[in-house]
Amino acid sequence: MEPQVESRDRVTCAVETTLGVIGGRWKVLIIRELFPGVKRFGELHRALNGITQKMLTQQLREMEQDGLVHRQVYLQVPPKVEYSLTPLGATLKPILNSMHEWGTKFLESQELDQI
Repeated sequence: MEPQVESRDRVTCAVETTLGVIGGRWKVLIIRELFPGVKRFGELHRALNGITQKMLTQQLREMEQDGLVHRQVYLQVPPKVEYSLTPLGATLKPILNSMHEWGTKFLESQELDQI
């Protein structure tokens, strides 16, 4: 992995950049929930056990700024807002699939170690 120079005059690698965009406890889980399609805020909140409304709002805003999530506001009463992955956000699917496979194998190896 060859270092790249960021605009902040800091040397980093592409993996660090990726982790900066999708890192943290919630972003990958939010992305996972959006893979099947459009979701409203309440649906996301119910699906993500333990996340506060404030944290979900913050994470969605960051992912929208990074171009991963699209926020569609419908001008109606009551207000309706839907979230979906952008084409860029959808490109994370194979990465998350690989993470899922790795996690499954890791858990299996941990179970074997306990026998």
